[in-house]
Amino acid sequence: MSSEPLPDADGAQARFPTLDAWLAWQITLHPKQMDLGLERVATVWGRLCPTPLPFPVITVGGTNGKGSCVAMIEAMVLAGGYVCASYTSPHLLRYNERVRVGGEPVCDARLCEAFERIDRARQEITLTYFEFGALAALDIFRHERPDLAVLEVGLGGRLDAVNMIDADVSVVTSIGLDHTAWLGETLDEIALEKAGIFRAGRPAIIGQRDAPQALRREAERIGACPIQLGHEIAHEHSAAGWMLRGQGGQRLSLPIPVLRGGFQLDNAAAAVTALECLHDRLPLAANALRIGLQRAQLAGRFQVIPGTVTLILDVAHNGEAAQALAGNLGAFQHTGAIRAVIALLSDKEPETIVHPLLDCVQEWYLTQSDDPRAMPLETLGARLQTLLQPHARAHHCADVAQAIDAALAASAPGDCLLVLGSFTTVGEALRYCADT
Repeated sequence: MSSEPLPDADGAQARFPTLDAWLAWQITLHPKQMDLGLERVATVWGRLCPTPLPFPVITVGGTNGKGSCVAMIEAMVLAGGYVCASYTSPHLLRYNERVRVGGEPVCDARLCEAFERIDRARQEITLTYFEFGALAALDIFRHERPDLAVLEVGLGGRLDAVNMIDADVSVVTSIGLDHTAWLGETLDEIALEKAGIFRAGRPAIIGQRDAPQALRREAERIGACPIQLGHEIAHEHSAAGWMLRGQGGQRLSLPIPVLRGGFQLDNAAAAVTALECLHDRLPLAANALRIGLQRAQLAGRFQVIPGTVTLILDVAHNGEAAQALAGNLGAFQHTGAIRAVIALLSDKEPETIVHPLLDCVQEWYLTQSDDPRAMPLETLGARLQTLLQPHARAHHCADVAQAIDAALAASAPGDCLLVLGSFTTVGEALRYCADT
């Protein structure tokens, strides 16, 4: 393919001809790979879009459950006949997964056009890879003019790039210990960072009954309108599925979400409540909510791929997510053994991820993903040696594909193979499946 620049939509020469070239350059542009803060990115956004967005926005933050909540909101809005745009991160296979309009990833050309507009608007300002991504999504959305945009917080909340937008409704799904180097060492410190997406006078949905008290206190302090599971809203099982009790005491009967796990009811309650808060601007019939909950899909979250050996993919990369995964494995009907392939990023705590799974997994295959931030195999093995030795056999494999090959070779019909640990790990497993 030619490396000559292509003319952009305005007829000028674009900096790069391909999406891959744009992404490779973005990694090198800013001196820091991650530089939390809103000043630079908000300045560029002000140049691109000096007026408020003409459609409502929901921002979704939290330690776990963000992706599920976004997927459910998107599916319910689409089921109601509206156009929903969503921005999520990271991706599993293609960068385009991060930016969706009408339920479909945008094409390379749309992303490249957005990157070119951002590059012109930034002038002397340097941006990180993540900031370019958030700006591109919003730039595409302002041109598409969807009925609703849903933005997933990448890290924290207060200083994450998506927080440059004043969301009409903000959701925090859960608070757990993750990214402590960036967000703080305690749950209250992390909660304050997550609460940064709340806005005065607007709904602040908390999808966790036992969320750190600092989260609700901060919502109240800034004058937001907290709506918390177990307080203003609640849910309970019913004969037909589950029942959501809304803020005014009204009850709504809903089907169990297609996304697996009892904890998904909490995410579903938060998602439905977020849309109820926008009912005047985006009215949705109860049937659209029901259909959406049964259609929502999310790759890599207890994704089951049937076969002689059942493959289970999960991006669980912190202790809370691993506990949820253990619950799903306990409820999953299977007849044979479970083997696990695990690879993590360097900032993760392997002990807290593996410990909840010790009673579920009979054999472990430790490896290293193809990611510059990957935890070296030697480090992963050393940290898990004491924990795994009394409970299960552990094998060291050079890469994810080799680990899957070894685990499959040791498996019998009816066994399960679990691949977990990071988006990169699960993405490599999906590529393995596509190639075999």
